Amino acid sequence: MTKKTRIILKSGKDEALKRFHPWVFSGAIKKIDGVPIDGELVEVFSNKEQYLGSGHYQDASIAVRMLAFAPECPETLSDEFWKEKIGEAFKLRKKLGLADNPETNVYRLVYGEGDNLPGLIIDNYNGHIVLQAHSIGMYRQRNAIVKALLDVFDEKISSVYDKSSETLPAKFKPDNIKHGFLHGETSAPVEVVENKNKFYVDFITGQKTGFYIDQRENRELLTKYAEGQSVLNTFSYSGGFSVYALNAGAKNVCSLDSSSKAIELCKKNIDFNFSSSDNHKTILSDTQEYLSSTDEKFDVIILDPPAFAKHLNVKHNAVQGYKRLNAQAIRKIKPGGVLFTFSCSQVVNSSLFKSTIVAAAIQSGRQARILHQMSHPPDHPVNIYHPEGEYLKGIVLQIR
Repeated sequence: MTKKTRIILKSGKDEALKRFHPWVFSGAIKKIDGVPIDGELVEVFSNKEQYLGSGHYQDASIAVRMLAFAPECPETLSDEFWKEKIGEAFKLRKKLGLADNPETNVYRLVYGEGDNLPGLIIDNYNGHIVLQAHSIGMYRQRNAIVKALLDVFDEKISSVYDKSSETLPAKFKPDNIKHGFLHGETSAPVEVVENKNKFYVDFITGQKTGFYIDQRENRELLTKYAEGQSVLNTFSYSGGFSVYALNAGAKNVCSLDSSSKAIELCKKNIDFNFSSSDNHKTILSDTQEYLSSTDEKFDVIILDPPAFAKHLNVKHNAVQGYKRLNAQAIRKIKPGGVLFTFSCSQVVNSSLFKSTIVAAAIQSGRQARILHQMSHPPDHPVNIYHPEGEYLKGIVLQIR
């Protein structure tokens, strides 16, 4: 058997791994015994030569993504290893009532570090699987992962689509990488159902893996506030919140997005669910421009923008952006109305986001109170030793 590369950590830099944090940063490495190839399985040791575990190596800031901790470390990443890991993830989704659920057949099957598979995202769209590798190690294991999926699902999978070209860092992308089917084939969009609401999901050309699965429970929460109300759904993409609001009896819904393609998909989903869409309209516009120019007021506004900050060096600008956006929205809410506001910026934690919304309320000159604080659902489990995995923050405010 080929001897594995050994990663030796600096003194004191092993504490995080002993607490099962799944990342080894390049600055924590004292030396490397061997010449690792990006994506290979390496062994990690403390400064005192204590074996800590093994993971995928990558010549980057996150140098190793841990796949197992000592003493439970595989000699190789065998088919059985992947079947066990994927099987564990599937068992959790069964316990959550997401597998074999006629009312919801779209869910996240693997959420990276939360499922002890750092660098891997797998979403299930009614038997059509979309895979995204965020590390070159996971990308190189994609065929083994597909085999495990077929084994775990007893081959009851229509297709597996690899969309890793969007998520692999440019430095590690193979020259010939492209989207494509790894098993089966289908034309997108595909039909799914979520809490009885119907959607078309275009996982081939759509954003992320095609649908924002992480908002499932928050969309359901909206139904408590939408009946008889005027609703503005900004950054609406495929119209998830809009469909839920209309099904809950909203008086009228306006879906707003700056992408014409998103607007068309939103219209398609409205038509998919309703024989008439007289109480729904779409607006192609930038959200901040629209809010600053319109005189219309709404009972409910949803703000679900893309990440304003993906790196710490732009966190301040992101916070100011969230503040301006939310202050504008609060001013457009009728007295007694509610604001659903979100941030998916990982570097903006829950505490900072909440403080930013407080500042926005102050700037707007309106009174407000918090009704709910939201996150992503349990098919996006957060490894307790990896708080970085808790990226989605949400607050429901009632405005006076």
